[in-house]
Amino acid sequence: MLTIGYHLIQYIYPKLTFLFLYGFMATLNYHHLRYFWMIANENNLTRAAERLHVSQSALSIQLRQLEDSFGQKLFEREGRRLVLTEAGCIALDYANAIFKTGDELISLMHNRPAGNRQLVRVGAVSTLSRNFQMELIRPLLNRTDIELVLHSGSLRELLGKLSAHTLDLVLSNRMPPPDAESNWHCHLMDEQPVSLIGKPGEDGAALRFPEDLQDTPLLLPSIESEIRTAFDFLLEQHGIRPLVIAEVDDMAMLRLLAKNSGHLTLVPPVVVQDELRQGILVERYQISDIRERFYAITPTRRFPNDIVRELLAGSVEKN
Repeated sequence: MLTIGYHLIQYIYPKLTFLFLYGFMATLNYHHLRYFWMIANENNLTRAAERLHVSQSALSIQLRQLEDSFGQKLFEREGRRLVLTEAGCIALDYANAIFKTGDELISLMHNRPAGNRQLVRVGAVSTLSRNFQMELIRPLLNRTDIELVLHSGSLRELLGKLSAHTLDLVLSNRMPPPDAESNWHCHLMDEQPVSLIGKPGEDGAALRFPEDLQDTPLLLPSIESEIRTAFDFLLEQHGIRPLVIAEVDDMAMLRLLAKNSGHLTLVPPVVVQDELRQGILVERYQISDIRERFYAITPTRRFPNDIVRELLAGSVEKN
């Protein structure tokens, strides 16, 4: 994974732009910045000079030159201690990010893990089942060598982040539209039938599909969902016009509505698997002609994310 790209784009780049706007970029000496960083971490000029193998006077000159370029004092003396000023705290924050990113770049170029923890950024479309997402990322949750960041949004928004290398993986229940300018791979991770879910019926009568849906109140996914498109087409073929109570583009909300409203709800069973297991909801009818497909979309990169590759390989093996 090109973790350097994430830090440059989302953290360091805005900060360096800030420095440029205030006239610092043209005179920033990274050698001086490294000396300042060492002094700040040691809180002592003498110890910092010993670690850097330079004289204390030379180190003082380097620090003063950095302060002159910033136009700000970075330290104040409190007895024998050097204490960071407000400007010094800000400068240290920048320096930490800059040198951390530099270390990651060196590790990356030498094909070594970047730092102690590897960043994995996953985006998921809002219409995707949270249970499916949980099953996919579960292997990462107990790994202390990984920092997992989850984003939610529309497929278009998430694909834009994937192209900008600010996401490693996008989870979706829709295939991405063909785009000659974008170079990504779409992996079919799983598929399952879609069902009409509802409260347990008192009479236990089976649902007659599709005729019983005429004027029946229904909770449906939004029209952006592929299963909704297929469902509407199927009912139209039979001349059935259901009463749509609500269209929901968030599967977590659709699950809550199914649980609390009592209306028939069109969902993949994985969305309400806990309620089905507990008997709170039941599967009234499985629509074999409609299937929900789950995709993992990854970019083509020179430096691929090995954790994502392991994750996808493990998921495919389970399925």
